[in-house]
Amino acid sequence: MIQTRLDLDRIRAAREVINPVFLASPLYHCGPLSSQLNCTVSIKLETANPVRSFKGRGMELVASRLADQGATAVVCASAGNLGQALGWSGSRRGLDVTVVARRLAPAVKLDRIRSFGANLELVDGDFEVARERAVTLARQRGVRLVEDSLDLDTCEGAATIGLELVSALSPGDVVLIALGGGAMATGIGHVLKTLAPGVEVVCVQPQGAPALTLSWRARRVVTTDSMDTIADGVAGRFPIAAVLDDLLQVADDAVLVREESIIAGMRMLLEHAGLVVEPSAALGVAAVLEDPDRFAGRHVVTVICGSNVDLHAYQGWVAG
Repeated sequence: MIQTRLDLDRIRAAREVINPVFLASPLYHCGPLSSQLNCTVSIKLETANPVRSFKGRGMELVASRLADQGATAVVCASAGNLGQALGWSGSRRGLDVTVVARRLAPAVKLDRIRSFGANLELVDGDFEVARERAVTLARQRGVRLVEDSLDLDTCEGAATIGLELVSALSPGDVVLIALGGGAMATGIGHVLKTLAPGVEVVCVQPQGAPALTLSWRARRVVTTDSMDTIADGVAGRFPIAAVLDDLLQVADDAVLVREESIIAGMRMLLEHAGLVVEPSAALGVAAVLEDPDRFAGRHVVTVICGSNVDLHAYQGWVAG
């Protein structure tokens, strides 16, 4: 039996709380991409919703429970997608949402955070600086701090994706999951290892932001001094110990991929699946590109986790 912080009954119950616009996202076989990658590729499309990412699932849980508790305000740090999702879900429940983000985050993500009614505070530095500032603000204001991956709601919301995958999977299949803070990987991984233990769960992270993968390999928290990747949505330096403990229970492997492979994956998703995605969403394809023999002939599911991408940067990547 899988022993993590997550609970399958709570994950099933979460579906009753999450707005249906985030549930039952498309899952389909992509023939052209399969031909290019020499394996049967299925796409789980988590971008066909109001916030264009999987984060809406977890933030629906957070916002609904805060509203039930009579809370009036909430603070989070975000690389961009979580802030949008909390803004969307929180504003619909009358919550005053403050999002702290780095000043150099993609402008499209910052603009959309504002558009959903959240207060946005920008900081110089990377995501870890934003996280420290969010902790300070929440303490000063005496309000709830949402910490992605540490908060179980963020993991169990993402875990509902796993419930939607199980019926389409067989032993020996592979599910490729982008690895950042770990909410999606631990959530989906918990469900699959509980209900479909013969399915291989492979987490994928950029070489330029490897902290949680290095931690998984060492079986202890490993931090890094810096990070350098276009996949801003998964770029962190300080893994959370409790999240690592969960990940060690549910991940069969954690791999690192090069920036050129991420860009090639974005290009392939555009050319062969008609999908405009942010770099984090191309990590699964990048993993297949870097180790084709491992996946040849197998059924591979890749979770397309976000599509909030700066158009100018995107054009430069895919046209190159």
